[in-house]
Formats: sequence, structure tokens, C-alpha cells
Amino acid sequence: MQRMSLVVVSLALVSGAFVSAQASELAYVPNNPSFGGNPLNGPVLLNQAQAQNHFTEKSSSSASGQTALTQFNSMLQSAILSRVSSAVTSSIVGPNGQLVPGIVETTDFRISITNLQGGLLQIVTTDKNTGQTTQFQVNQP
Repeated sequence: MQRMSLVVVSLALVSGAFVSAQASELAYVPNNPSFGGNPLNGPVLLNQAQAQNHFTEKSSSSASGQTALTQFNSMLQSAILSRVSSAVTSSIVGPNGQLVPGIVETTDFRISITNLQGGLLQIVTTDKNTGQTTQFQVNQP
């Protein structure tokens, strides 16, 4: 009988343990100190990031193989081409801001603007030296 009561008491204690065990609320705690985590985690996270970083930065002049003189000439050429394209643009855009159909010729290029239908314009640029062409279409109301 005593053994039976011991089993009953044991079962009662075990079932009581299950009843008293309750789930607690989960709380998120960030690791990164930038997002509210412990500031002591900062050096550890930085070291882990640096250990995984296999990127090596190259300077722009050595990466492209250009000297300062060739970089300057390239930028000068871009600036001049930008001014020429602005001048061409001003001759093909009307006072109301819409493109005007027609042909514009420069020394090296021929720009043809054709009205296809319903406000759809086709712009074809031809390189006079090579014969290469590029084209795109623009819809203007």
C-alpha cells in the first residue's frame, strides 16, 4: 500500500510539474549594437565581417590603366560631346518642349526624327564614319 501511495504521490508531483510549467513570452534581443544590442558585441561582429570580406579595393587610375593625362583627356572629350549634344538637342526640341521631326547633321553624325503615328517618334542616329546606327522610339502626346 505504501508503494502504491508512493506511485500516486510521484504521479501527482510529475503532473503538478507539468501543470505549473508555463510558457514564457519570447523576447527578441538584437546582437548588433547599431540596432540596440550589447555594445560589447561590436568588435566581435566587426572581426567576423572582416574575416569574411575578400574584396580588395583598387584605385581608379590603376584599375583602368589610365594615367592622369588620359583621364583628363577623356573627361575633356565627354564635356565637349555634352556641349555638342546640348546644341543638337536645342535644335530638335521646339519651344513647347516637344521633339520636332526632321534631320540634324553634324560632322560625324546624322540624327533623323520621324513621326510614325499618333505621337510616336522614331529617332535614328547614324555615325557617318562607320555607318553604325542606333534607334529608339519616343511617345509624345
